[in-house]
Amino acid sequence: MLRATFRSLSGFNYRLWAAGALVSNIGSWMQRTAQDWIVFTELTANDATAVGVTMALQFGPSLFLLPFAGYIADHFDGRRVMLVTQTLQAALALGLGILTLTGHIQLWHVYLFALMLGCVTAFDAPVRQTFVAELVSDAKLSNAVALNSTSYQLARMIGPALGGLLIAGIGTGWLFIINFVTFGAVIASLLAMRVAELHRFERAVRKPGSLLEGFGYVRGRPDLLVVFTMLFLVAAFVMNFAVFISAMAVTVFGASAGGFGLLSSALAIGSVFGALGSARREKPRAILLLASAFFLAVLFTGAALAPTYFTFGVALVGLGWALQMFMTTANGTVQLLTEPMLRGRVMAIYMGILNGCTLFGAPFAGWVANRYGARWSLMIGAAAALVAVAVGVRYLVRYRGLHTKREGWRLRFLLRELP
Repeated sequence: MLRATFRSLSGFNYRLWAAGALVSNIGSWMQRTAQDWIVFTELTANDATAVGVTMALQFGPSLFLLPFAGYIADHFDGRRVMLVTQTLQAALALGLGILTLTGHIQLWHVYLFALMLGCVTAFDAPVRQTFVAELVSDAKLSNAVALNSTSYQLARMIGPALGGLLIAGIGTGWLFIINFVTFGAVIASLLAMRVAELHRFERAVRKPGSLLEGFGYVRGRPDLLVVFTMLFLVAAFVMNFAVFISAMAVTVFGASAGGFGLLSSALAIGSVFGALGSARREKPRAILLLASAFFLAVLFTGAALAPTYFTFGVALVGLGWALQMFMTTANGTVQLLTEPMLRGRVMAIYMGILNGCTLFGAPFAGWVANRYGARWSLMIGAAAALVAVAVGVRYLVRYRGLHTKREGWRLRFLLRELP
């Protein structure tokens, strides 16, 4: 079972990529922890809306730039594109660190750097997603996607906790510098790859209309449309954990920077288990999207009602597990159902929805937290997850013939296979 879970690591290029990405992701999560903390506690008077605006500026560009990002992902060499985007992200981390360490940092500086980082990652994200298909064969693609998520969530578990401790010890500025240094790991891994062993696929032909071709492709695919609709609901109203956790940690439980970081790590612990559970499966299953969305609704309600810091942390572990099951299943489903020459443009739409919906979802969650309290902002996530369940049920009944079958005391959910 262990060998099956980590089967993608048998390839040299994937091992190299996974190691470099893990180090870089730890640095990125340390920076995000420092960024959220400095906005919420140092540059404002515990303003959750300001944190939401920062998130919107950092992730919103993915929505507006997605046609161009998808075009680049399908038409240009992914390894070379990432060498450029990773270098630019490192430079932005260095600039933000210098401003903070010299005492010149202001809120508008953070907003500007978040926007610039969002523009760079808008092009980086779909390339990173589709580059996995060049590192492994199609038979291992679902496993590689799940292991990528595991690596990302391990970084999410380590980065915020370490970041919270370092904020208290050396201040927020040095965390930006540390992130700048960690970008060297992923850049080095890209330079050291065995290019001849990459699983190259035929690049899309440049032609009139190819910029928007991905939209037409998705519009004609009900199976992709339902995933994107559910993803929209989760991305816009569920994944605003920077707002949820900072508001609950400070205004409800009175936690310090270290306590804030530990709560973020609790979310990541659950996410690691969710990603590893997905990695064991040969292929993603549609029913898992439905089940994980339902668990999100239940666990968000539990988190909103949590009476203590500890019980809230336990609820976050469960939320991390359910969210990662949903995200890994959605990502693997979209990649496997999409033709290789259109994968970049379709994944650009995926990443545009995933990141771009933060543009309005995060500020709205922050406004609810400020106006009605942190607990009510969590109920937004519960409601959105329930709507996602309804969307999924409608599709599965209409297109996959969802029905139940009783086997003794067990109730099984059965689907028709896709052609």
